Amino acid sequence: MDKISIVVPCYNEEEMIALFLQTCEATITAMSNVVSEYWFIDDGSRDNTLEEIKKLNKRLPEKVHYISFSRNFGKEAALYAGLEAATGEYVVVMDVDLQDPPELMTKMFDIIKNNEIDCVSTRRSNRKGEPIIRSFFSNMFYRVINSISTTNIINGARDYRMMTRKMVSAVLELTEYNRFSKGIFSWVGFKTEYIEYENIERAAGTTSWSFWKLLRYSIDGITDFSEVPLSIASWVGMISFIGSMIGIAFIIIRAIIVPGSSVYGWASLICVFLLLGGIQLLCLGIVGKYIGKIYMQSKKRPIYLEKDRK
Repeated sequence: MDKISIVVPCYNEEEMIALFLQTCEATITAMSNVVSEYWFIDDGSRDNTLEEIKKLNKRLPEKVHYISFSRNFGKEAALYAGLEAATGEYVVVMDVDLQDPPELMTKMFDIIKNNEIDCVSTRRSNRKGEPIIRSFFSNMFYRVINSISTTNIINGARDYRMMTRKMVSAVLELTEYNRFSKGIFSWVGFKTEYIEYENIERAAGTTSWSFWKLLRYSIDGITDFSEVPLSIASWVGMISFIGSMIGIAFIIIRAIIVPGSSVYGWASLICVFLLLGGIQLLCLGIVGKYIGKIYMQSKKRPIYLEKDRK
């Protein structure tokens, strides 16, 4: 029988744990010649998420397992921990909020078993029910990153996917501290097929992903998989330098041609100074973002720390 490991990052999801397991088991039970195991990764939750997971572990000790972090390390660390712990020939990564339809696992398994591919992933065909401003910036993110990065990231792609052991091993070889899983899944290669589905609202609870968290996450994704922002900073500096040299030449020529001409336009001059100062700070910020990532990687800190595992 084939074993499927289901990796489930959790952060403040006490309302969803039991419902998630019940829904997934209904799908797994209907699949033939398949056994499953669940790895719930408690990412430093502040509610009773861990207690709910422990209840399931006591009831189904051979099927339900968990790893509890010492604090909140983020979803990327939780995904990595789950992939390390999974023992199945096939590994599924999905969210606990049931926005990733468990019933798709049947189709995923059929595709991956009957075709020479290593991953079946999912993507949303629409963003129905999502705030307009979030949808706009999300679409803009995919346009930007795919135009400046050599790693293609599918618009609307979810972390929800089924992978072979070979692909999981490849992902685990990337031990970088700053992680962007959507980019990593694409970067390692392997043949991937996508299944589309319509956006689904979460079954219960509230999301922990605010607009600003998603914005920071997108910036991390861009800087993790593209060096173009550094090139932009260099070109902006070059253009500013050339513009200033042209301006200096103009002032000198005007002073020679028009004797007695005085310097005027102090307000405009101050605006130019502020503009150039802002450009310099922007460029320094871009460079600093990359240096910060290098600094964190050079410390060689662990991606996560366990408090408990069972």
